[in-house]
Amino acid sequence: MNRHKISAIHLFLWLSFKSSAMDNKKSIILVFLLLIVAAAVYRAWDGRPWGFAPQIAMALFAGSVIKDKRISFLVPLFSMLISDVLYQILYSQGLTEIKGFYGGPQWVNYILFTAVTVIGFFIKKNNVGSIIIGSLAGAVFFFITSNFLDWAGGGLDINNQPYPKTFEGLMLCYKAAIPFFRGSVWATLLFNGIFFGCYYLSSRYLLKTQTQGI
Repeated sequence: MNRHKISAIHLFLWLSFKSSAMDNKKSIILVFLLLIVAAAVYRAWDGRPWGFAPQIAMALFAGSVIKDKRISFLVPLFSMLISDVLYQILYSQGLTEIKGFYGGPQWVNYILFTAVTVIGFFIKKNNVGSIIIGSLAGAVFFFITSNFLDWAGGGLDINNQPYPKTFEGLMLCYKAAIPFFRGSVWATLLFNGIFFGCYYLSSRYLLKTQTQGI
């Protein structure tokens, strides 16, 4: 193999690597924008069902489509943080009644959403069945862990009394959270349908434009 052929191979590999890196950056930017919009807009829905929120879907989506798994943990967290900061600023200016930071278990939720991202690693982004199963797994994981931590941390029942530190008390905590779980499942399925659908369409568009440019 002569030097010209070797140089051509090196050039091809370099261009392939550069193209892959650019595609990954575009994916991260697209995911980040989608998650910020979702994190901000859903709060404006007055009277939404209990537990109906996009955060679980956000973490799953990021874990599935972002190649750099370190960044996949950060993107949903930063998108939620930016949304919380914006709403806190609006609240402090009297422009909304929705607080960005409400204290209590909010920091625990941030940690749990980070953990949910791991489930997203196993979701095949172009497989509807995998997306549905992953969405259900994420919602179930969050339901089990968040309510266990609520019970263990002295969470209050509907009578503002701490749940008993017994198995029966734990079951009462889970039972009280079932309406939130239902909303969480439907929200995760819906938002993942939107996230993965938008990502698929945008990827097809980018691929088409790249093909036309060749």
